[in-house]
Amino acid sequence: MSKRKKRHLHEDHMDESWLIPYSDLLTLLLALFIVLFAMSSVDAKKFEALSKTFNEVFNGGTGVMEFESQSPVPEGRMDAAEESEKDQQKKKQQEEDKSSAADNLDQQELEEILRKVNAYIEANNLTEVLQASLTDEGLLVSIRDNVFFSSGSSDVRAEDRQIANEIAALLVMDPPRNIIISGHTDNIPIQNSQFSSNWELSVMRAVNFMKIVLENKQLDPRWFSAKGFGEFQPVAPNDSDDGRAKNRRVEILILPRNAG
Repeated sequence: MSKRKKRHLHEDHMDESWLIPYSDLLTLLLALFIVLFAMSSVDAKKFEALSKTFNEVFNGGTGVMEFESQSPVPEGRMDAAEESEKDQQKKKQQEEDKSSAADNLDQQELEEILRKVNAYIEANNLTEVLQASLTDEGLLVSIRDNVFFSSGSSDVRAEDRQIANEIAALLVMDPPRNIIISGHTDNIPIQNSQFSSNWELSVMRAVNFMKIVLENKQLDPRWFSAKGFGEFQPVAPNDSDDGRAKNRRVEILILPRNAG
């Protein structure tokens, strides 16, 4: 009896070897559907997810395939993004236009100041010793040193203070502008007890001229500064009397409003 029972139990055991190829078939079918889905909507992130899925399936991964489809951006949201970008571009263009308009207005103001300075120069027959021009840095007025100073001196001559006062009146502006007054010399070394170098002479000429200019109570000292460059910024060669005379000068630089 026991022998028959054993044989019966062995015959009842089902052969499960067919599950292995069936599992492989399901895996391949699932992979095929993933490929077809990805081809229907190509996306870099989908390719990345697809590659990860294949690695898990064919390299002994978990066997559970996760795939997130990239939902299209709603049309309303795309319109909002486009409108926002257009608004930013419009705002940027408006700022550029505003800046350009301000620069144009500033240039017109400097040109008007230049006309006034040139009119003063011509009216007082000072064309040989005063020149004015617009440069990349601003409106530049150049004054020969012999208009105000004796040789080797930084003191403005009393009889020439009136010219300094008249120039000061031309510098009254509303609103005010930054103004730099600078002194320059030729390359002949200074030889007196008051100054040991052309640096000192150029600085003191700029400072003393600026002091007289600022006697005009309509001018605010906070907008003024003085510098001295000695012989190191010549405008002409120092190999002739005429060239050296051009280099001995005081300059007034009226800056644009958007400068520094």
